[in-house]
Amino acid sequence: MTTDRLRRAALARRKRSLWIAVLLAPGLIVMGLFVAAPLLSAFRYAFYSFHGLAPADFIGLRNFTEVLTEAPFADWTWRALRHNGVVFAALMVAQNGLAFLIAFVLLKALPGHRLHQVIVFLPVVLSAVIVGFLWKLFLHPLFGLVNAALALVGVQGLPWLGDERTALGAIIFTNAWHWVGFPALIFLAGMQRISKETLEAARIDGAGDWRLMTGIIWPLVAPATTIVFILTFIGSFNWFELPYVMAGLNGSPGGATDVLGLYFYRTAFGNVTSGLQDFGHGSALAVLMFLFIAIVSGLALRVLRRREIQV
Repeated sequence: MTTDRLRRAALARRKRSLWIAVLLAPGLIVMGLFVAAPLLSAFRYAFYSFHGLAPADFIGLRNFTEVLTEAPFADWTWRALRHNGVVFAALMVAQNGLAFLIAFVLLKALPGHRLHQVIVFLPVVLSAVIVGFLWKLFLHPLFGLVNAALALVGVQGLPWLGDERTALGAIIFTNAWHWVGFPALIFLAGMQRISKETLEAARIDGAGDWRLMTGIIWPLVAPATTIVFILTFIGSFNWFELPYVMAGLNGSPGGATDVLGLYFYRTAFGNVTSGLQDFGHGSALAVLMFLFIAIVSGLALRVLRRREIQV
């Protein structure tokens, strides 16, 4: 009797394992075909020169050294990386700082706060392409709503996307408008985990809103801060859709909005003006982007996790 019971249990476990494998198989196949295979191909192609669309000769690390140290590739690489760094810093300070303040206001549960949560998060569900085209119209120097609103208060409008001094900032502002609701809800979720007794005790001790935010809430939302930091870093250095829609593949005007995503795509697949394709240098750029994002994200995650434990 015991042997039959054990046999039935083993058969049930095999059936359960088979059923789990069947459920996981479609996802694993898709991931293998569209993520793992292209990634491995990019690693391979980065070590080859190309004649047209086919890999030719194995050249070792030459593609990497050229995109990092030799003109004109090195100039474009470091310029794009610098712009990505500006984007990350601006989004961390402006977008996520505003998101933290919005979350604190929503935490107060003022009348209509649930509706306000929906309103804040609503732009996040919009496509980046739609947001890009929408704000490109808003920022138009002749009939855009932004310059029209400035004219009403006596301020002269600017060619926002046509000036090297304002183009990148305008796209960063658009990105912040689009995504501010996401970190706001992450911060809000972290704040709601703080016990009400802790907040009430701080209020009784005379802590105002500023002291409450900086001295009590900010240290206690360290896990939420970690998530926001990592996602903002990855998103900033993978930036592609908004600058592509709003400024074009060349990073106009004059390369002022050129970022690594645009530079990689332009190098690997060509553009309207040149039509040249260089999968060797493009793959090298893709590999460098992947390694840079993975290494920095891993180190940042380790450091921020330590901060969570210390808090």
